Order: sequence, then C-alpha cells, then structure tokens
Amino acid sequence: MNKASTTAGGGGEMSDGDDYALTRVPDEARYSWFSVAVQRFGQVSALAQFLLGATLGYGMTFWNAFWALTVGAVILEVVCIFIGIIGVREGLNTSVVARWCGFGHAGSAVIGLVIGVSLIGWFGIQSAVSASGLHGIMPFLPQWAWALAFGLLITAIVLRGFGSMQLIANITVPLFLILVGWAVISELRNHSLSDLMTSAPAGPELSFLAGTTIVAGGFIAGAVITPDMTRFNRTAGDVVKQTLVGITLGEYVIGLTGVLLAHAVRSSDIATIILSSVGWVGVLIIVLGTFKINDWNLYSSGLGIVNFIDVVFGRRINRAVVTAVVGVTGSILAAAGILNSFTDFLILLGVGFPPIAGIMVAEYFIVKTWRKDLDESRTAGTLPSSAPTWVPATLVIWIVSALIGHYSTFGLPSINAVASAFVLYVVAGRLGLIRGVGRTATEAPQKPSGSSALTH
Repeated sequence: MNKASTTAGGGGEMSDGDDYALTRVPDEARYSWFSVAVQRFGQVSALAQFLLGATLGYGMTFWNAFWALTVGAVILEVVCIFIGIIGVREGLNTSVVARWCGFGHAGSAVIGLVIGVSLIGWFGIQSAVSASGLHGIMPFLPQWAWALAFGLLITAIVLRGFGSMQLIANITVPLFLILVGWAVISELRNHSLSDLMTSAPAGPELSFLAGTTIVAGGFIAGAVITPDMTRFNRTAGDVVKQTLVGITLGEYVIGLTGVLLAHAVRSSDIATIILSSVGWVGVLIIVLGTFKINDWNLYSSGLGIVNFIDVVFGRRINRAVVTAVVGVTGSILAAAGILNSFTDFLILLGVGFPPIAGIMVAEYFIVKTWRKDLDESRTAGTLPSSAPTWVPATLVIWIVSALIGHYSTFGLPSINAVASAFVLYVVAGRLGLIRGVGRTATEAPQKPSGSSALTH
C-alpha cells in the first residue's frame, strides 16, 4: 500500500477539499469495504435501475428478466473488479492512472474530458428529472427553481469530497430502501406473487440478448470510473466484496422489483408505477434515487476535468473549485432545460466508455508496458517521474473498439467494445506495437490553485 508523501511526483495528503484528485490516496484516508459498498449500492440502485427493471418486466417474463439481470450483473462485476483492483492498488482515479495504463499523458486528458463532459451532462439531466417530481408535489416553486436548488444541494455535498458523500449515502440509501419497500408492498399486496412471476409481459417481447444488453450497458460508464471509488478501499479483497454485494443487490433488489411492478400495473412507466402506489412518497423515492447517482456524476466529472486541466494547461486546480464551477453550470443548464437537447449526444459520447476499461485492464494485468513504473513509485508512495506523452496504437484501438461496439449487430454492444479493446490491445502488445511517443514529466505536488476555498 502507498504511504502519504510529499516527495516529487508523489502523494501528499490533501486537506483542502482536493480529495487526492491528482495524487495517491494514502492508507490513513481509506475506508472499510462495507462503507464503500454502501456508495456502490447507491449507484446501482438509482432510479435508472428501477426504469431498467420495469423495461425488462414490460417485455419479458419474470424468469427471463431474472436471467438477463444475472448475466448482465456478472459481466459488470467482472469489469468492475478488474478495473477496481487497479484503483485500490494505485490509489489513483480513472483518468490519472490511465497515464500509465495504456493512454499516456495526453490520452488521459482525452479520457478526463470525455468523463467530465458526459457526467456533467447527465448530472444536469437527472437534476431536471428530480425537479419535475418536486414541482409536482410542491408547486410553490417553478420547475426551473427546483432544478437549480437540487443541483446546488448536490454540489454543496460533493464539494466536501468522498467523506461527505459517504455520510449522505449512509442516510439516503437506507431511507431509499424503506420507501421502496413501502411502494412495493403497497402495490404488490393486491396481487399474487406467483401469478406475477408466471404472467406474460404486457408489452412487445424483448429478447434475452436485448435484455442482457440493457443490463450490462446501463452501468458500463459507472464500471469504467470504478477506480474513482475503489481508490478509497484498503485491499483488492475489499473491492471484490463490495462489488459482489453492491452490484448483486442493486441489480436484484431494485431490478427485480421493477420487473414485478411492471407486471403488476402492466406498464413500463416507472413514475406512474411508483406514484400510483404511494403518491407523494413516490416522488421522494424518485428524488432519492436520483440523488444517490447524481453525486457520483458530479464527483467523477470534477476529477476528470481536474486531470484534463493539469495535462493540457499545466495547472493544478483544486478539485473543490472545479466541482463548484461544473456543478453550478450543470444546475443552471438543467434549470434552463437546455441539456435535454443533448441527450443523443451524451449517449453517443457514452460509446467511448467501454473500450477504456478493456485497454486499461489489458495493459495493467497482461501487457504491462508501464507496470514497472507504477510498482516502483507505489512502493515509495509517489507517482512515476514521467509518463509517455502519446500512445498512438491505443488511440487507434480505442476508436476501432468503440465503432465495433456501436455498429455490431451481434452479442452485447458494450461488451463487444470492452472485449475488442482488450483483445486488440493484447495482440498489439505481443506484436510490440504499444509504444509511447515522447515523455512528459510528472510535476512535483503543490498546493492546487484555489485550495483555500474549502477545508476537507
């Protein structure tokens, strides 16, 4: 495990809200596996998971949906565990560790930008979704005001970093489960559970392959940014435990609940399902469900942009400052209703996520071109003194794999992209094609600009 350090290129504990955005997380800042698992479960059990379950239930029998959830969950768990182990071993977030996991210094900036733009977009869109529900039960404020308030509330929490998010998750996750339980019992007590499990779906038939694709693809972006979370774990075993518990429970508890509710009310409209069950309490469920994923949207967006600014402009900006700027921006755009026009763009941008995981895992565990640099610096509690500036073969593999995932008409698109990237990278490594062009020095740690803005 790495130790806090203030040597060149190294860790150094950040106590000013920076939350180790560009450095290793030291041992003393790590959390128990169960604490992190609560946040992982919060991500997977968000409103989108309800919607996913309802979509499956509307087009599949209960048992077909069960097996689609099972296969999809296993795929996600494998990806999350391997890339998560990179995070816990190195104590670095996704876009930073990517410098030595196949992408190089400049390539990691592209990853940071893709993550930053994508997740702040979804942050704003989901803030607008919650605002719609809040306006429905408390119309004394217009919807735009609720969107702004909701976004700013999450921004205030994420400003404080991982610890603050952990505290909120400890409150919102149990409350969410209690309210979900109430909604489920209220609706399902009027139905026979055995009948629901054997009834035909109300909507057009959804194939098993399509169902599994929905499950695996629905959380692939969350899988790719797993190191942002697992860098706060203590051991690789902790990553395995939290992944198995968080994702399995999230998929089954929330996903299968959505399946049963869709069979009960014969609809895939999750808002209608919940509101028809428990009225205004259903809106709280929607808000809490959005809250638990939206804080991570903003947190990872901030980390990605911090890395982008560091690489492109050579400036270390405090994570809290970046979070404040992008959070306020996303909240204002949500209030203005602008982001809804960019949903298709964000979905297209999301095609670029899956190959990142395949490339990073292939480099770190098999090809190992820059693994020695990470191993030696980790022992000293520092970062490697330099990183390759560009890795041209990686960029080609990234683009080709994304296109394979987007245009493939067989299998699971997101998994096709991950697998293609993994295989192509390993083959390229064996052929000696994985080579860096140029070297960029890793700057010695310094107090980030704006670091006085917050106390962690």
